[in-house]
Amino acid sequence: MADMPKHDLFTQKNWMRAGRWRRLLLLILILGPALFCAAVMHSLLPAKTWPAVNAIITALFAVLFAWISVGFWSAVAGVFVLLKRYDRFAVTLDCPDKLAIAQHVRTALLFPVYNEDARQVSEGIRTVLHSLRANNLDRHFDIFILSDTTNPEIWVQEEEAWFNLCRSERAFQTLFYRRRKSNLKRKSGNIADFCRRWGANYQYMVVFDADSLMAGETLCRMVQAMEAHPEIGILQTPPKAVRSRSLIARVQQFANHLYGPMFAAGFHFWQLGEAQYWGHNAIIRVEPFMRHCQLPTLPGSSFMGGEILSHDFVESALMRRAGYGVWLAYELQGSWEENPPSLIDELIRDRRWCQGNLQHTRLIFTRGFFPTHRALFINGIMSYGSALLWFFFLLASSAQAISQFFIIPDYFPPGRSLFPDWPQYFPTWALSLLGGTACLLFIPKILALLLVMGKRGTRAYGGFISMSLSCLGEVALSTVLAPTRMLFHSYFVVATLLGIKVGWKAQNRGEETSWKEALRFHWWGTLLGLLWGLLMYITSPGFFIWFSPIVTGLAISIPLSVWTSRVSVGDASARAGLFLTPAQTGPAPELAGLEQNLARAQEYCPFGSECKQGFVRAVVVPRVFALHSSLLQHKRRNSAQKTARLRTLVRKALELGPPGLNAAEKNALLSDPGCLKDLHLKVWALDEKQAALWGI
Repeated sequence: MADMPKHDLFTQKNWMRAGRWRRLLLLILILGPALFCAAVMHSLLPAKTWPAVNAIITALFAVLFAWISVGFWSAVAGVFVLLKRYDRFAVTLDCPDKLAIAQHVRTALLFPVYNEDARQVSEGIRTVLHSLRANNLDRHFDIFILSDTTNPEIWVQEEEAWFNLCRSERAFQTLFYRRRKSNLKRKSGNIADFCRRWGANYQYMVVFDADSLMAGETLCRMVQAMEAHPEIGILQTPPKAVRSRSLIARVQQFANHLYGPMFAAGFHFWQLGEAQYWGHNAIIRVEPFMRHCQLPTLPGSSFMGGEILSHDFVESALMRRAGYGVWLAYELQGSWEENPPSLIDELIRDRRWCQGNLQHTRLIFTRGFFPTHRALFINGIMSYGSALLWFFFLLASSAQAISQFFIIPDYFPPGRSLFPDWPQYFPTWALSLLGGTACLLFIPKILALLLVMGKRGTRAYGGFISMSLSCLGEVALSTVLAPTRMLFHSYFVVATLLGIKVGWKAQNRGEETSWKEALRFHWWGTLLGLLWGLLMYITSPGFFIWFSPIVTGLAISIPLSVWTSRVSVGDASARAGLFLTPAQTGPAPELAGLEQNLARAQEYCPFGSECKQGFVRAVVVPRVFALHSSLLQHKRRNSAQKTARLRTLVRKALELGPPGLNAAEKNALLSDPGCLKDLHLKVWALDEKQAALWGI
């Protein structure tokens, strides 16, 4: 706080005071109904079975009811904010009308990449650059491609894509490429490396994902907001999902557009300047980030030790602890990202996020963190831990139902009594409890529909009928997928607690799920669903009716995973007018520009190697060889042992051709300028048969 301008202290005290009252209200709204409904649940359970099971069911129900209440009250708050015409805590209120930035203000746009589609990344960057130039803002921004790529083919593709982009756009002075030799600390280490090398040259940096896209106007507004509020350390935008084609991705894209603005406004209402940083599509004040947001390596070798995986949660907490605000600019448009194309890809991503979020159990009680960020740590943990609690709740409920099959009821208690002790049932209370839980889940969706209708925005979703049917379809698909997500998230939590760590893989951006892959991934969940359902049908047919959506979702997970990943199914839903979004019915210029850029014809190459054969092109094509060699960093003199090993690799490459080398061997040759030059010269001297292996 001491290093911030005095004229901003009153504003910060103002929103902090409002935030405390709002969060106290949220706590009351969550805990009060949860405790009441838990008491009702306990009274409905059979009293003469297993008291311990009843207690477990009640406790789990209370926690899960409180958990879903958070989303409900965030939706209610979001509707309240969006219906107001004025929000005194909107961070862009003080931005000037004109799109202008002071001459001395410099911002870096960072694109961290890891084995991504180089063409798609470069065309996304081209689109951002065009949007900046269209608003005469490009002179205030530099663009950095920060590569952690380990695939030798993609490594060379990235270099070619960067060079071609710089040449065609005349951007050698503003567009830069750097590849790290080591992937230390993954994305957070990549950003930290940029800060050490070039951070002092910039006031702000905007972090993108490989599939992120932002409008030039949005980037300008973000910089203006940071200039108007020197107390803000991180300003996060809510990105909209775009360019989805598979069914599951289109459904999630529709949900993101329909419900996202409401929830983003609600999060802003409760969090204010103690919001969450999502790791991309956000602007960061570089100097305090470098000074206060260095991530520690957690001690220990268990799941809670080592490098911090979900770095964004921690960086926002560290920034807030330093006295700077972290805000969600819910009102800003022009920020986009892409969704995973299949259920399996979504779950693979969640596996990594799960371990990162569970690491935060070590950080909840860290000294100096604000209560809101401690709560956000817990919220992140619960986003996966709640699945395990739900699984335990279902197990306990099943055990309770099965007990009724084996325990013989005793209607005549010991002692004298005139009447039998008949069991009592309260269907009204049971239905009320079920209805209340359903309201928490489905009222936010209804509110989002009403909000769009109130603002006459149904045409952007294909019209009222199309939007309503799409909403019903989203609810149905989410319901049938929920058990599979629950099962896998539960497994992820247990695996993490057992110390099974995850690797760092590039995200799949477009492949469909095969039947073989779905069978390998979902067979055990399908088997569990069938056996579980059969057991409940035999022992408790009445309970089976209520339980059937769970076991059905598990039983059909294999075909569901396959068909929801199909682009043809997604395209068919689009032709039927379902799951349309404003980004499709009236795309922004940037989205239309990206599609045009991706459709551009690629540069002709007279050699037989394809663009995806990066290693071959670096060895064979003189222009690519020269480019790659010029980008290699200066190396120390190799040891005699390493020199001999590299010479052996050169001979192996000449004898067997590119198919005879693995990725590590190709990387070794690409990393050594001398060996690469030797290989380049000798390849061109090969006989016709051997040269054909290299596309010559």
